[in-house]
Amino acid sequence: MSRRSNTFLLIVVFFAFSLSGCYYSAAKKEIANADKLVSELKGAGGEKQVPYEYCSAEKFLEVSRIEFDSNDFKAAKGFAERSKSSAEAGLAEIKKK
Repeated sequence: MSRRSNTFLLIVVFFAFSLSGCYYSAAKKEIANADKLVSELKGAGGEKQVPYEYCSAEKFLEVSRIEFDSNDFKAAKGFAERSKSSAEAGLAEIKKK
């Protein structure tokens, strides 16, 4: 291989590892935020008052953790965002009542 090809391959590998690291930290942060909101929803009585939103938030968080453990950080972040959204909707419903 030529020197130019080696340089190109090194650059591609560097960017691949850089992007995967970004997803890792973003997913980890999103999972922590979702966990906090699900705990808050549970503490506010979400299991009984808004069971659909509570169950959705809890299950999306569970799937997010499974995907994170499988090193699929992009999917983990997406499920954590959905969990967070469900928990926020449940908390909003509880505040209306």
